[in-house]
Amino acid sequence: MSRIIPERETLTIEFKSDLKRLEDSDIFDAVVAFANTEGGDLYLGVEDNGEITGVHSSHKNPITLSAYIANHTVPPVSIRAEIVEDTTPVLKISVPKNSYSIVATSSGKILRRRIKADGTPENVPMFPTEIATRLSDLRLLDYSVLPLQEATIDDFDPLEIERLKSNILSYNGDKTLLELSDIELFKALGFVKEEGVNIYPTVCGMLLIGKATSIKRFIPTHSVTFQVLEGTSVRVNEDFVLPVLAAVEKLNSHITVWNPENEIEMGLYRIPAPDFDRRAIREAIINAFSHRDYSKMGRIRVSINDEGLTIANPGGFIEGVSINNLLTAEPHGRNPKLADVLKRVGLAEKTGRGIDRIYEGSLIYGRLLPDYSASTDVTVSLFIPRSAPDLQIAKIISDEQNRLGRPLPLNTLLVLNMLRDMPRVTSAQLAETLNLSDVMVRNILDKSIESGMVEGYGSGRGRTYILSKKLYKDKEKSIGYVRQMDIDETRYTELIIGLAKKNEFISKNDVMELLHLNKDQAYRVLKKLVSSGSLEMVNAGKYAKYRMK
Repeated sequence: MSRIIPERETLTIEFKSDLKRLEDSDIFDAVVAFANTEGGDLYLGVEDNGEITGVHSSHKNPITLSAYIANHTVPPVSIRAEIVEDTTPVLKISVPKNSYSIVATSSGKILRRRIKADGTPENVPMFPTEIATRLSDLRLLDYSVLPLQEATIDDFDPLEIERLKSNILSYNGDKTLLELSDIELFKALGFVKEEGVNIYPTVCGMLLIGKATSIKRFIPTHSVTFQVLEGTSVRVNEDFVLPVLAAVEKLNSHITVWNPENEIEMGLYRIPAPDFDRRAIREAIINAFSHRDYSKMGRIRVSINDEGLTIANPGGFIEGVSINNLLTAEPHGRNPKLADVLKRVGLAEKTGRGIDRIYEGSLIYGRLLPDYSASTDVTVSLFIPRSAPDLQIAKIISDEQNRLGRPLPLNTLLVLNMLRDMPRVTSAQLAETLNLSDVMVRNILDKSIESGMVEGYGSGRGRTYILSKKLYKDKEKSIGYVRQMDIDETRYTELIIGLAKKNEFISKNDVMELLHLNKDQAYRVLKKLVSSGSLEMVNAGKYAKYRMK
């Protein structure tokens, strides 16, 4: 009989020996650590090396133990316990991840799980800075509103206050802020917090308008690195600590030097097309500052090399956000107050959908998409690859946007991009790839067909889509269009012949199921194979069968 208990411990699996009756406190510790990390399964009655030795008799009642654990964790953790029969009975305790708060034992211990350097897991205390990070991940703490009680308003830089006001004018921010006195402005933006008769700068205020020396003293985690590499040669490697607005200005200035601009022809017009879209870069940099974890040491890193541009910041994705749902998750920053100020100043996307602008910067030119795959649970890393624009698809998008008098929605741009890379696909395949609903994708495709950007073939679930022939104007592109048109017919023939070789008879229903065609489409394909002599029809009408000739 195969073993049903895991062979080794991982971040979400822990073994505990119960030969000498494990202390209850050790069970509570393990449960709390799981709840504060990713959840997991605790096996009582398994040694660290994976040997199954069995659960102690006092721990064989899952119902009693579940209640006991709930009574000794704060807030109570609702676990699921069951006896697992392998070579000998083992108690499996399944612990859910707590996505609403930090969990402690009733004695006050707060623990989490981590992986050691040798790859094995362990439970360790959660320190104050880690508690802040965890609360921020759970959207329960806005670190940027915390007061700095050793700082004063004198730590604000008059030059940065003027920079703030200048940005509001330059980026069409909230101009009503300019009518306020400085202290009223500080209060309106959350730069200060009143506690009794005292007024203290907040983390947000210090980051935006603090003196560089004061930032180093009160927020030592804040720093930036800008790098340029050509091959293995380091052309630029600069570290600096500046208030956020000054840092953004400096980074944009540096990137401009290393972001060459070419022109692409769009009919009678020539449109500038830099290697990296400037608006997308600005949004990405703003995101790095507003979403970074300021309770952790580390730098915001902006790096340009031969492959592309990387913008990385300390602090992983917050709870509920992952690489797979970046474009669909509800926008919510790690530091809401800081993000709100950047919107009111005019630097950040006011809808909170800066990620849309980052993707749009690549999509409108038909370039490779931004890549977040290097991100981890402690770092968000965006890579924008260097790639030549696809002039044909860029023209289709430009023409349609000019016709409508507005930008195309992001999901429409994503669908067009996928159709370029995945020709002849169904709406279901597009929906799965883009993590969108099939209804939404069908709606986008229908509108794109009406506007002439997309063509559809077939009907029902088997209906497939390709980009419009508008895209294929030169000879090379025309060959691609013809290939897309004919590839299904060739592939259908191969698959049906293969099916017929494996079976004595095949039916129209078999072909419909195999190729996801409707009955009329299946009939036409079979009729053509009969006419060409590849198949012969046995019987006729409703009960027609086909076989190899």
